[in-house]
Amino acid sequence: MDHTGMERTEGWLLGGALRYIQPVSGHRSGIEPVFLAAAIPAHAGERVLEAGTGAGAGLLCLAHRVPGIAGVGVEIEPAMARIAEGNVAVNGLGDLTIVTSDICEDPLDAGFDHAMANPPWHDAAGSAPLDALKRRAKMAPDSLVARWIAAMTGALRDRGTLTLILPPQAVPEALAAFGASGCGSLALFPLWPKPGRAPRVVLLQAVKGGRGAFRLLPGLTLHEEAGYTEAADAILRHGAALPLR
Repeated sequence: MDHTGMERTEGWLLGGALRYIQPVSGHRSGIEPVFLAAAIPAHAGERVLEAGTGAGAGLLCLAHRVPGIAGVGVEIEPAMARIAEGNVAVNGLGDLTIVTSDICEDPLDAGFDHAMANPPWHDAAGSAPLDALKRRAKMAPDSLVARWIAAMTGALRDRGTLTLILPPQAVPEALAAFGASGCGSLALFPLWPKPGRAPRVVLLQAVKGGRGAFRLLPGLTLHEEAGYTEAADAILRHGAALPLR
């Protein structure tokens, strides 16, 4: 528990490769940031922006897979930003920086090679969680996804990539926002829970200034009878990449 009274738990990411602290209550990381990080086509020496970084799981996983990147995580909640800073420090990832800010209100200078986010997407008219941190992380006001896309695109260099992980119902808004922000060459990659089951989330990647055709990719099946599939396990436990291009 820190000086704010927030109780924490300590666990691991990528099969024990990364120590990971997060709040006991509120919004807790699932598999989404791990798959998001796996899909970023980053190389050593490049700069990566994550909006809504939370406790930092996405940036941590990406920096572990691609040593030498410079990452900036933007988090609006000061308590979560402090936890993310602690996770960066405890894992010795000095090239990652956490900024306490609103990505829509305080845009960053352009020049990032890649941007990524697992944005709030639940319908604001739905049932709101009682916990304040979870409510902000899960309940999106109108057009928030579109505003995040505009802000992140503004921080990208030309031909930089922007990658989101979203539920299927948020895809139409995201596609429209990508077009309005000058992003193209879109690729949609479903994460199928099991064969024959509709995806709960998809990866959506675009290129700033891209002109290529939209591509619907085969996707990846997460579960089989005995647990995670071999392909999913390679990402979740061993930090494998998930190329979308």
